[in-house]
Amino acid sequence: MSLPPGFLDELRTRTSLSQVVGRKVMWDPRKSNQSKGDMWAPCPFHQEKSASFHVDDRKGYYYCFGCHAKGDAISFIRETENVGFMEAIEILAAEAGMTMPARDPQAQQKSDRRSQLIEVMEQAVQYYRLQSKTAAAGDARAYLARRGLSEAAQERWEIGFAPDMWQGLWDHLTGKGITPDLIMGAGLAKPSQRGGKPYDTFRGRIMFPIRDARGRAIAFGGRAMDPNDNAKYLNSPETELFDKGRSLFNHGPAREAAGKGKPLIVAEGYMDVIALAEAGFGATVAPLGTAITDTQLQLMWRIHPEPIIALDGDTAGLRAAMRVIDLALPQLEAGQSLRFALMPQGQDPDDVIRSGGAGAMQKLLDQARPMVQLLWQRETEGRVFDSPERKAALDKDLRKAIATIKDPSIRGHYGEEIKRLRWELFGQRRTSQQRPGKWRPRDAPALPMPTTRNSALVSGPPRFEEELREAVILATLVTHPALLPEFEGELERLEFVTDDHRRIQGALLTHLGENDPEALRAAIAGTLGPGPLEKLFAQSHVQIAPPLLDRADSEKAMMCLAEELAKLDAARGAAREIEDAVEDLAGLADEGLTWRLGQVAEARNRAGRGDTEDKGEYDIGPNGARMSREERNSFDRLLEQINFTKGGRRPS
Repeated sequence: MSLPPGFLDELRTRTSLSQVVGRKVMWDPRKSNQSKGDMWAPCPFHQEKSASFHVDDRKGYYYCFGCHAKGDAISFIRETENVGFMEAIEILAAEAGMTMPARDPQAQQKSDRRSQLIEVMEQAVQYYRLQSKTAAAGDARAYLARRGLSEAAQERWEIGFAPDMWQGLWDHLTGKGITPDLIMGAGLAKPSQRGGKPYDTFRGRIMFPIRDARGRAIAFGGRAMDPNDNAKYLNSPETELFDKGRSLFNHGPAREAAGKGKPLIVAEGYMDVIALAEAGFGATVAPLGTAITDTQLQLMWRIHPEPIIALDGDTAGLRAAMRVIDLALPQLEAGQSLRFALMPQGQDPDDVIRSGGAGAMQKLLDQARPMVQLLWQRETEGRVFDSPERKAALDKDLRKAIATIKDPSIRGHYGEEIKRLRWELFGQRRTSQQRPGKWRPRDAPALPMPTTRNSALVSGPPRFEEELREAVILATLVTHPALLPEFEGELERLEFVTDDHRRIQGALLTHLGENDPEALRAAIAGTLGPGPLEKLFAQSHVQIAPPLLDRADSEKAMMCLAEELAKLDAARGAAREIEDAVEDLAGLADEGLTWRLGQVAEARNRAGRGDTEDKGEYDIGPNGARMSREERNSFDRLLEQINFTKGGRRPS
């Protein structure tokens, strides 16, 4: 939907950013100046104790000097409420008293009708809630009590009861002046095939309201109280409000909980969702009586990048999981996948929680299996591979499944994992590494020494070398603040590995005009606390860095900064090129790929040598090769001696 010119400007004008943000944070009264619209608080986007999150209410922007989150009221609503752009605008417009514009008169009429249908649905929610308190609903209340749902929980979920009457809801709504076409349009009644009055869609059922992502009632799910009813669960028919393949039960609350860091759980039914949410797993949704659809899968991924499919521990649950695999494989992306938590045999999530509590459920979620393992299980379970032909058939089936993955990198990783699982299945296990002191082949590589295995570069995190260079860069700038303006652009563009480094980066950019080292350190400590700087300068490789040993030599510091920045940039550029090359290897490798990797190696070698370390020791020859200056001088003297011997002259 396109918005008319000036609508967003007026919305931002009417909206107070400090009020929007103030619902999520606690302002720091020592740093904030409310009269000037200058507000400070701990950042709501990352864990911290200091107030590094700044809101400029007059300009309508926020910025965090710790995690570098920035934006306006719309982006803040999108991030904290986990909603899309238009939904964020609708939320702000409602708070500001602005009406969302309609595209045309027909769209306005359609919007008005949807609003009327939603109002009818809300009337039905209230009717079913009232009926749940009557004597006719005694068995329904007893059933809910046996399932462990208290009256407070029933109130939270607005669980109701549809009495076993043909026109109970119909008579109630028409008595309130609601027109028949709206009742029928909301899917609450069906036309009689015998020419009589329309009859209620739901009769003799426990009623669960289904709400959309914005909390509006759009449909119902009903559980039959009659054990002989052919349809144990019945959903509303599809209407202008409700498309069951595009809806999720508990969508809105689950999205909000996932936005606060909770994992998204996908269960099968209403009671599973309610039981999980009541046990503390608020980010739980369920498809509505059907297998998960493509649209529902995309909705789940918008809520969380790696939903956990929690299915019943029976044959039907396992079949449902296998169907999801075929749906998800073509849509996998880096960081976007599924995991599967299968319940014990014969149990669903509600059973697990009632028998073992939230801890038992959490244990199953922690053991959730990646999708590649479920794919392997599907293709191998119950099959015997006692011949080459059967093994070849397995390979063919697996290749066919993996070929549907569009991302070449993910496809390659799936292939590697399947290869490992196949190796284990057919008993071809790799031998473990030989221990020191036992026989080893003559040409085997030497085992690493204990000192090497325990060194920081080996035992540290994967990007430890980058952390070392980042620490030297930051420590040099703190010690030589006069260099900050010259290296401001490089510092601003640099993506630091650790949170402490990013926080120091933000503080340095904030205090660009400070030239005194001690004053700069005091200002940074005042913003971040003493911890990050103390940790930075306590590192041994920082303490022996040349620009910190000789703090008066600004030229040496400048050369060190330039060199460390170049090496860091070259290393990260090489890593990116290698990642791209790995993806290309999934296709046809050619001379171009070899040339690219050669260029990467040469660029990294040039950066590793540095521009300054060669100038005093080497000359560059006509062919571009480096020549030792000492060796060249010795060679020149030898030539002079040879010329003297031949010509009878002594060298001058």
